[in-house]
Amino acid sequence: IGVTGVQTCALPIWRIVMSVEQQYIDLYTQCKSMICKHSAEALNAFRDEAFSHFKSLGFPTKKLEQYKYTDLSKSFAMDYGLNLNRLDIPVNPYEVFKCDVPNMSTSLFFVVNDSFYKKELPKSNLPEGVVFSSLNDFAAEHPEVIERYYAKLADNATDGTIAFNTTFVQDGVVLYVPKNVVVDKTIQLVNILRSDVNFMMNRRLLIILEDNAQARLLVCDHAMDPVHFLVTQVAEVYVGKNAQLDLYELEETHNNTVRVSNMFVNQEADSRLLLNNMTLHNGTTRNTTRVTLSGKGADTNVCGMAIADKSQHVDNNTFIDHAVADCTSNELFKYVLDDSAVGAFAGTILVRPDAQRTSSQQTNRNLCVTRNARMYTQPQLEIYADDVRCSHGATVGQLDENALFYMRARGIAEKEARLLLMFAFVNEVIDTVRLDALKDRLHLLVEKRFRGELNKCQGCAICK
Repeated sequence: IGVTGVQTCALPIWRIVMSVEQQYIDLYTQCKSMICKHSAEALNAFRDEAFSHFKSLGFPTKKLEQYKYTDLSKSFAMDYGLNLNRLDIPVNPYEVFKCDVPNMSTSLFFVVNDSFYKKELPKSNLPEGVVFSSLNDFAAEHPEVIERYYAKLADNATDGTIAFNTTFVQDGVVLYVPKNVVVDKTIQLVNILRSDVNFMMNRRLLIILEDNAQARLLVCDHAMDPVHFLVTQVAEVYVGKNAQLDLYELEETHNNTVRVSNMFVNQEADSRLLLNNMTLHNGTTRNTTRVTLSGKGADTNVCGMAIADKSQHVDNNTFIDHAVADCTSNELFKYVLDDSAVGAFAGTILVRPDAQRTSSQQTNRNLCVTRNARMYTQPQLEIYADDVRCSHGATVGQLDENALFYMRARGIAEKEARLLLMFAFVNEVIDTVRLDALKDRLHLLVEKRFRGELNKCQGCAICK
């Protein structure tokens, strides 16, 4: 972000002595006091148990069914700097990072690497009682809330990346919306990746919407430097009775970035949720999404789009749990893969015995532009109730030659015809966005991506 010579690493870069896991086991053992010193007690209370699980589980490899297409242990093997001592990064993102999407007014906040930027906060005018702040600060001020919600949906015993994040995380973001409060203005969170050396960041996102609350959150990931970044993120989302949450995630980083995200959502009765995860540019991305419909009448829409080329890798793993009756879910993921890119999608919908009158639809459509691109898709339905309407399906193919011929016969050049067909292919996912200004800009961004004009992140890609 225009700043050079910033030393962001509080410790020397650690070298691998034994296994990939061992370097981090040694790091935590030697630096536990430093990690805890800069974290609230409410967060520290979960570290030792998580560390124990990490030592037992390690990083997932392709030997595990749910990671059969993505070996994350290789990503963690590189030497990274970590800012465990929470050194200040002398930059004001409000001065150097602008997001001027026409007609989209947001309350704009920043996380620089894995620290919530609080030196200068926007005049967001959030409704009374609404909190959008540093997770570490919130944990110090409201330990009872952390004790109730933190690390409850994300089980450290189930996945080594979750246990690793809980062990090392020191900050993140919390969004808290009290009962009956509607946040009319969209909240935008920009995660800035900034470092002069290969760098790892571990961050947390805690979202709590109480009964009858409403909010919209746009989360953007941007990498500012060409070094190797590794990001682990764990998000826990609570949507109360009759509450409504729209959550958009936009990744626009570069080829040297690894993103490991685990999101867990619990929906109460009559709640409404829209999740839309869009990967426009990346290196290696693994997104895990788990949604539990635990109250009658809950409705969820889980959408995703990935555009990848070169040797980029995008893996989305989803699980929608219909735990009670009379709930609805709709899932739509689309991939466009060029060059030697690899895509993976594994989606499971579970309908439990008591979840009668469930309505669920899962769709995964994929476009391989070249013969070297690879797509692995695994849609699954597990139904243990007899009064349901459920469907699932997946397709993998190339551009329709008949459609290409039709367009070329009408004077459209082949390259332009291919771009138009690819754009039309992903448009269905973009149309699920309920922010008109963002939707319009996404149309432009996707077109630029297909034309090769978004080959790296330069400032705020949304503004370009």
